[in-house]
Amino acid sequence: MAEYKIKDLETLTGIKAHTIRIWEKRYGLITPERTDTLIRTYNDNELSILLNIALLNKNGLKISKIAEMNSEEIFQKVWKIRAEKSIDSSTEKLILSLIELNEGLFKSTLQNLIDVKSLEETFIHTLVPFLDRIGVMWLVGSIDAAQEHFISNLIRQKVISEIDKLPVPQKTTSPVMLFLPEHEWHEISLLFYHYVLRKKGIDTIYLGQSLPYDSLKECLKKQKPKALVTSFLTCVEEKFLCNYFKQLQQDSEFVPIYAGGYQIKKNAHLLDKYLTEIKDISDLSQKING
Repeated sequence: MAEYKIKDLETLTGIKAHTIRIWEKRYGLITPERTDTLIRTYNDNELSILLNIALLNKNGLKISKIAEMNSEEIFQKVWKIRAEKSIDSSTEKLILSLIELNEGLFKSTLQNLIDVKSLEETFIHTLVPFLDRIGVMWLVGSIDAAQEHFISNLIRQKVISEIDKLPVPQKTTSPVMLFLPEHEWHEISLLFYHYVLRKKGIDTIYLGQSLPYDSLKECLKKQKPKALVTSFLTCVEEKFLCNYFKQLQQDSEFVPIYAGGYQIKKNAHLLDKYLTEIKDISDLSQKING
């Protein structure tokens, strides 16, 4: 069972640490353990309780009323809200679907967001923060590989299905090439870049995950792309990262390279001579088209 600090709960639930302490003291909604140094620690059950409380509170129930409810009453209220199409409670629903491995809840919540906001808005303003929260859960050991794969594959499937709905752009002599470097498997951002470019009618070649460098070089020679798009999340040494993109710049004959991901953002000051960091996904197609 995972162990959370109060700051972890604040990140995961969106409830301020100060508010959590008040709810503990005034209403006894959760009862944390304490370390030898009196630091509060929480478990998975208390995280789930807080997520449900946040869900009810966002939907108009006062905390004093929630405190009077038993676990069955809270459960029934939560399920009623889950069944409703509420944008305001979407983050809590997504996290609960992760904890419970609830595919139906995840898909219905995501589809409702897309119907109301569009895929672009949903990805930028909901899925990116949601994936950041999953990162916190990884750090504290509260989710395992199966849970992370479960959610990632659902998101991946959805983006691919949206790409498949788009018409195939007219073939050009200089397509945009999308790929992930060898040993890089985090594909969701790259898929979304692909969706954004395809929606704008830009000719693309999608080469996917963990592409060996020799194969990339061969494809560069044959296709002569107008731009390269990639992403880098896996932790590598700064020297390796710089050498990779320096070599890629030379082998691509200085074709514009656009890259996103944590490692690119973290090392942007070292990489800006080799590539353009993708900071705003919505502007990617405009930059490529000049």
